[in-house]
Amino acid sequence: MDFKDLIKQLGDRAVKIKDSVNTEEATKNAYIMPFIQSLGYDVFNPAEVIPEFVADLGIKQGEKVDYAILRNGHPTILIECKWHGAALDVYNSQLFRYFHTTKAKFGLLTNGFEYRFYTDLVEANKMDDKPFFTFNITDLRETQIDEIKKFHKTYYNHDTIVSTASDLKYTNELKNLIHAELNNPSENFVRHFAKQIYAGTMTSKVVDQFTNLTKKSTTQYINDLITDRLKSALTKEAEAQQIEKEAAKMLVAIPEESKVITTAEELEAFYIIKAILRKKIDVERIIYRDAQSYFSVLLDDNNRKPICRFQLTGTKKYITLFDEDRKGIRKELISIDSIYDLSDQLIKTIDIIEKSGAQE
Repeated sequence: MDFKDLIKQLGDRAVKIKDSVNTEEATKNAYIMPFIQSLGYDVFNPAEVIPEFVADLGIKQGEKVDYAILRNGHPTILIECKWHGAALDVYNSQLFRYFHTTKAKFGLLTNGFEYRFYTDLVEANKMDDKPFFTFNITDLRETQIDEIKKFHKTYYNHDTIVSTASDLKYTNELKNLIHAELNNPSENFVRHFAKQIYAGTMTSKVVDQFTNLTKKSTTQYINDLITDRLKSALTKEAEAQQIEKEAAKMLVAIPEESKVITTAEELEAFYIIKAILRKKIDVERIIYRDAQSYFSVLLDDNNRKPICRFQLTGTKKYITLFDEDRKGIRKELISIDSIYDLSDQLIKTIDIIEKSGAQE
């Protein structure tokens, strides 16, 4: 099982057993230890994970943090655990004290559902007041899984994590700020937009009016974005299904002795070419011919009017474009969709072909 599936499985399991986990100790056993294990550390090996790690605080001896993950014999991540029903806001000062007295690079405060990662971005060797990375294991996004993976024993690199920690911290704070402004716009936020479209005096009555308008407008804008994304996704799905159907028809029509097989990927590339050029020429003039070594797209089904060629069957994908002298220029494609990035060159090729034909 890869890391992504493993971490999602922990989230699913957390919800299922929630009602049976009623103490802090049970939270450690049911949630925290499996999470540490998912990061590649052996929770039963004191050379990797130490429970009840002693972090003496000056004259106050015997203070212990719930877990310390060790690397090269030194604590690198301190983990403070609370019962899954506990709010975490009141406990970060406790982790702050432990962090200050050890050589640990990161602090983690968690209740098994919410995870908050801290480091010392503001002042060296002093844990920040705010976490640079937070997530809820029952509601993970792909980008969050990638960030969690950086703490895995196999991939752990302190410098790499710290280099992105600052961006993560401020990105999260900006997202929270944007969320707050969209749901309850502040006066400054409202005035910023209102003064750009309203020429009159910004009285309190006008501000109240624009507060409602701002909230309404942002909600409509977000809804429009979601609707457009859904329409786009549905359109792409329909196009993909159509490509598969046409590819299946092509495969049925090919004689068994033929070694040329037109793939769904080649057809997808062909339809992208047609989509790019449809505003320039009649798409009925765009024809493809498939060969064993390449897939050609021609104008007027004429070998003397090549628009481009594809080689998509190997580990790398290539497109060959043609200049004014009909000389082929081969380019690697990162993906089929990256053909759209070559739209200008493809349109220029049509101009060259048409101009050449007019002169003949």
